[in-house]
Amino acid sequence: MSSTAPNGPPAWVVVLDKPAQKQLDKLPPGDFDRVGAALVAMRSNPFGGDLERLTKHDRYSFRCRVGSYRILFNVDTATRRVRVGAVQRRTTTTYRKGRR
Repeated sequence: MSSTAPNGPPAWVVVLDKPAQKQLDKLPPGDFDRVGAALVAMRSNPFGGDLERLTKHDRYSFRCRVGSYRILFNVDTATRRVRVGAVQRRTTTTYRKGRR
């Protein structure tokens, strides 16, 4: 199956950083399925869903809300790449600067 739609723009490439992959692997099965579905949906449109631009965060540009989890990521529109840096459960420290 080709990643390019016949009549549409080419699909986006979603790349998970190593910490994000580890966080994703530790999720309970139900949450894993929902977050995984959101990551697959980013391949066709990374700007869809419950998305918000992070203006005061120095590491990530956007966050996507999936239930109580947040997918923190950057988008490179020139190369059509989405780099996912973190998949975290929403707590009071999720968006603090310097958090890894």
